[in-house]
Amino acid sequence: MPEAKEIIIVVMGVTGCGKSTIAQMLAEHLQAHFIDADELHPKSNIEKMSQGIPLTDADRFPWLEQVSMEARKQAAVKGTSVVACSALRRSYRDILNKAGDVRYVHLAGSFELIEARVNSREGHFMPPSLLESQFATLEDPANEPGVATVDIDQTPEQIVASAVAQLSL
Repeated sequence: MPEAKEIIIVVMGVTGCGKSTIAQMLAEHLQAHFIDADELHPKSNIEKMSQGIPLTDADRFPWLEQVSMEARKQAAVKGTSVVACSALRRSYRDILNKAGDVRYVHLAGSFELIEARVNSREGHFMPPSLLESQFATLEDPANEPGVATVDIDQTPEQIVASAVAQLSL
């Protein structure tokens, strides 16, 4: 009998694209562990973003290392770990890839659609003013291995189904 392989799925994209919602639904569907990478940000990162200050790579790299370690740890326990994490640049994904067999679900949508979502949400530390910097930072992962790109202009259930089908889970 072949040994079970641990899988980490990162649901990625700019702020407001639905990462947490979709990652949580996907984790439930796969009976996997869910991690919201935002909860692993140090207080200093949350304070910067709350003030409308974009994070630098120096801010992000230690956080991404922490996310990678937590994802690997949880996948070892559950077999699969699903992480909601922006993972906007290739260099950020390279850090996350250290966790093992990492696959990505890129939630893609227009600036206008995501801006409307960001403007309507309440209680999130990320202000709408940072959306432009998120789009400017995003390096499209479409040509990278193990990436499913899913259009967010559909129901959450349809997004999850598309991700599962594209990743052959």
